[in-house]
Amino acid sequence: MRFTELALDPRLQQAIVDRGYTDLTPVQELTLARSLKGQDVAVQSQTGTGKTAAFLITLFSHLLRHPKSSRRKALVIVPTRELAVQIEGEALLLNRPIGLQIGCFYGGVGYTVQLAQIKAGPDIIIGTPGRLLDLAEKKRLNFKECGFLVIDEADRLFDMGFLPDLRDIVQQMPDRQHRQSMLFSATLNKLSRRVAEAYLNEPAFIEVTPQQLTVDTISQELYRVGSHIKLNLLLGLLQRRAPRNALIFTNMKHTAFLLAKQLQANGFRAKFLSGDLAQSERLQIIEDFMAGRFPFLVATDVASRGLHIDDLEMVINYDVPQDCENYVHRIGRTARAGATGLAITLASEKTADHIEAIEKFIGQKIPVLPVTGDMFARDMSLERLAGQNLDRKRPSARRGGGAKRSSGRPGRGPGGGAGRSHERRRPH
Repeated sequence: MRFTELALDPRLQQAIVDRGYTDLTPVQELTLARSLKGQDVAVQSQTGTGKTAAFLITLFSHLLRHPKSSRRKALVIVPTRELAVQIEGEALLLNRPIGLQIGCFYGGVGYTVQLAQIKAGPDIIIGTPGRLLDLAEKKRLNFKECGFLVIDEADRLFDMGFLPDLRDIVQQMPDRQHRQSMLFSATLNKLSRRVAEAYLNEPAFIEVTPQQLTVDTISQELYRVGSHIKLNLLLGLLQRRAPRNALIFTNMKHTAFLLAKQLQANGFRAKFLSGDLAQSERLQIIEDFMAGRFPFLVATDVASRGLHIDDLEMVINYDVPQDCENYVHRIGRTARAGATGLAITLASEKTADHIEAIEKFIGQKIPVLPVTGDMFARDMSLERLAGQNLDRKRPSARRGGGAKRSSGRPGRGPGGGAGRSHERRRPH
């Protein structure tokens, strides 16, 4: 099924065209068939299935049916700051021809920017449980104004102890008969189903389970190389393979910044993307990369979800991800929409344990290719960047580290026991 077959507001249809979406994925088709009619859904879906676009298109469609004066707000609850930022980025890209107000709220940073977003009157509120409750307690957010609820990555919310906080938020919203609710989870286990049955109104349960975590159209390659010559191998691979474009992942923000500078010094047109860049800056970089205005984007895991590039030729793990799921998220940026792609991982002597854990998680061995002397290239950045201060000062950073609530919120939800809420700090 194609998006053009859906009865959507013309502005939303234009936004979908601008994002390059054409055919619905299975989870999108099954979800939108119900959610666009106002039905509650509880959806089991793995990464890369398009569920973020499914619930955002649902929210945009319903919100656009009403003028600002009578429009009810939408609330999207997520477990981590990183996921909040990723969903915000996707929502902002869809929003360009539409003009709704999007707000993103999480702890661990100051309130100034977030209070300004609240003053602007957000139509879609995206946030982590701790900061959402803090703002509600300060009378800045009123969940009674929310007529739509999305609980994303529900299984992770529960694993991180957020069930009591989720209960507190939902109790402050209109009752389930007077709002539309959607729950998304990698697994619809007993707890997820109990939560869905308690908080959703006669939901349709949708299960989309892929046969494997990584698709056959992604060719995976692993190169074992010393960390001191990893950059030389990367330069050599880029020269030999000459990809049309590539998304290069690092684990840390500073590494992304430095590697982009090193690539530029070696004649490659590259930019970097990390979660603490200003919103407008991130959006412009993503748009330029998708439009082919530069071929190489160096990114932290903030780009591993929600970034859809149908013709991305190559993904390179310059750093091996410490989280097995992030490996799947990263390489899933290529080979989208039926295309083929290549995922290259550079593993140093420090990351052997991570590789073993990733292979166990994906249920397959990553082919190891030999590294020969002619595969390395000289690093010209040593001379060309000499004397420059590369201890990056964060320009226009509006976001900081992870989030942590100062105190827990006792309570009991459908799954039982009280818990202490917390928002974890995760590396970029």
